[in-house]
Amino acid sequence: MTTHIASTVLVTGATGGLGAETCRRLAAAGHPVWMGVRNLEAGHDVAGKIRADNPDSDVRVVELDVTSDDSVAAAYRAVSESGTGLDVLVNNAGIAGSVAAPADTVPADFLPVFGVNLLGPVRVTHTFLPLLRQSPSPRLVMVSSGMGSFAVTNDPARIESTLHGLVYPSSKAALNMVTTMYAKALPGIRVVAADPGYTATALNGFSGTQSVEEGTDAIVEACTADSPAGMFIDRHGCVPW
Repeated sequence: MTTHIASTVLVTGATGGLGAETCRRLAAAGHPVWMGVRNLEAGHDVAGKIRADNPDSDVRVVELDVTSDDSVAAAYRAVSESGTGLDVLVNNAGIAGSVAAPADTVPADFLPVFGVNLLGPVRVTHTFLPLLRQSPSPRLVMVSSGMGSFAVTNDPARIESTLHGLVYPSSKAALNMVTTMYAKALPGIRVVAADPGYTATALNGFSGTQSVEEGTDAIVEACTADSPAGMFIDRHGCVPW
């Protein structure tokens, strides 16, 4: 069941794919949305399209590079000083990185991916926690992946078990652990990891079998449902860790 109370949401990586669609759906449902973007021009273009389809929507753009302390701090000041508050933080920004075979992967391949997929969410969460804690019903949503699940990647029935790579899966496995630790350490905040599933986005060269709307089902549920299906969910329910 989804709540009807409007929550102010910040989504990182909001200029395309899952991020832009999450913003569109939340704005259409009446939630004030902050779009965290690296490219302001691209962000304003996406925001304009959302407003064109939903003239009453409250969509704001803030420059936010999850790899930069200064950028995230500036974004925090912008949101804080706006007076909108913040109820839901969605750490969506992510990159695929090297697709080299495990035997060909080198340590340097990990650095940019972990910088965005793991350290980015930690940096943004740490910075925005003071504002999030002021919400009467705060939520922290991590956009993860079944590729970060030991159970899923070892299930022969799942496509994830056929994909062999060291970098992206390990970054999401680490993010899943961070999610569980935040959930334990932040009892006043609902913490949820969302697995979009194999969705057609630029991350996979648009090879995914799900539409971007289907891919955002779990993210939207994590943001809005009175009782999300679990701490790690996809559009079908709980995902095994």
